[in-house]
Amino acid sequence: MATIQKFEDLQIWQLARELCNDIFMLIAETELKGDYKLKEQINGSSGSIMDNIAEGFERDGNKEFHNFLSIAKASCGETRSQLYRIFDRNYITIKEFELLKEKTNLISRKIGSFMSYLRKNEFKGNKYK
Repeated sequence: MATIQKFEDLQIWQLARELCNDIFMLIAETELKGDYKLKEQINGSSGSIMDNIAEGFERDGNKEFHNFLSIAKASCGETRSQLYRIFDRNYITIKEFELLKEKTNLISRKIGSFMSYLRKNEFKGNKYK
């Protein structure tokens, strides 16, 4: 695996950013914008995915990074759960729901795979040199 110099190079962060932008557009373009609490919850949880990936990366230690990835993965599950509520309240179509749900599933799988990689990696981060 090539050395990654910044979190912006991580595919999981890029995918999380894309999802976060999708959620922002969903809020802007649907009646969800009037459902204040749900709108704020999904905006926060989707942002938490990318933010925790970035924060964990910047900690310079695999153990801490793994912990933040775990939080990001949990936020991905929270976002997926909120998508069900958004669909159940008829803010989005089944097609939109399935697309966004699949994005959360993909991100969650990729975060899980990256967590597994970090657990197996001998290098524990710059913090522990």
